[in-house]
Amino acid sequence: MNRQHVLKLLNPVLALLFVNQIVTGMSGTSLSHEAFEILHKGGAIILSLAVVTHVILNGNWIKAQYFRKRNHV
Repeated sequence: MNRQHVLKLLNPVLALLFVNQIVTGMSGTSLSHEAFEILHKGGAIILSLAVVTHVILNGNWIKAQYFRKRNHV
């Protein structure tokens, strides 16, 4: 599986995980403790792994945008 294909799958997953964190964080008191542990805390771990994967897969773009040598005039 190539990098672009993985990113096409990973990006929507990142969006869903991010929305999960917002929704479960805002409705934490209406969830049982067990549900909160699974959805919010478990989601945070998976989101963290997905973000790290996303940054690794986009490493060349990040380097090109933020760490390129600038021409001084």
